[in-house]
Amino acid sequence: MREYSPDLTPQWKRPKAVPEVAAEPDLVVEAAGTDFCGAVVGCEAGTVTLEDRFGKRRVFPMEPAAFLLDGAVVTLVRPPRGPVAPSRTASGSIAVPGARARVARAGRIYVEGRHDAELVERVWGDDLRIEGVVVEYLEGIDDLPAIVAEFGPGPDARLGILVDHLVPGSKESRIAAAVTSPDVLIAGHPYVDVWQAVKPSALGIAAWPVVPRGQDWKAGVCRGLGWPENTGAAWQHILSRVTSYKDLEPTLLGRVEELIDFVTAP
Repeated sequence: MREYSPDLTPQWKRPKAVPEVAAEPDLVVEAAGTDFCGAVVGCEAGTVTLEDRFGKRRVFPMEPAAFLLDGAVVTLVRPPRGPVAPSRTASGSIAVPGARARVARAGRIYVEGRHDAELVERVWGDDLRIEGVVVEYLEGIDDLPAIVAEFGPGPDARLGILVDHLVPGSKESRIAAAVTSPDVLIAGHPYVDVWQAVKPSALGIAAWPVVPRGQDWKAGVCRGLGWPENTGAAWQHILSRVTSYKDLEPTLLGRVEELIDFVTAP
């Protein structure tokens, strides 16, 4: 009979076991030794397919200790059969089941209009409630310097502002330049309207129509797509096709996340 020999290696010197994590759909991981980070969109035959925020996909072998989850080394394994609960929010963040909304911060995020606010809520709503960040819409930014002054931003009450069509030479860029507080971050996207921040592929169209100058842009889009000229109904249709960050253009994703980081920074 083989004699039992206890392992006398100190606990702190023993190699740590690498945890196994099921490669559930939408789980976001980083492939170790690469700069590729993406959500799980497929898992078969010992491989996992990841899709990054730009829609690029890569296939990786599910080898031991080959991935990072929130900075920790893990081994991905094939998930069990049957339905599973989502593990990510619409923004791609880790879902926190049962988490209560945090008491609202003094800081705020302002957006230009109702549609902007509804789109931000659609994708980042869960994250914002956990962080205690309130999003308000302004109905335009023509009076932005006065609005900022009335808010009274400070180190403990930062203000983030999302602006449409923030490109060099635009009216929006000139208005934004008049705000110089270090406790205010203005971030913008290049689109005429936030509608364009929704990927055409999410709507099943090839591209957003080009609307000639001088025409109402939203009405022109409806005409270009053959939709009734009811911009309220058109927006509800567009919004209904947005289910996660994957349906939005990277330009908008980056700007909103910059604003959230800014107003929640210590």
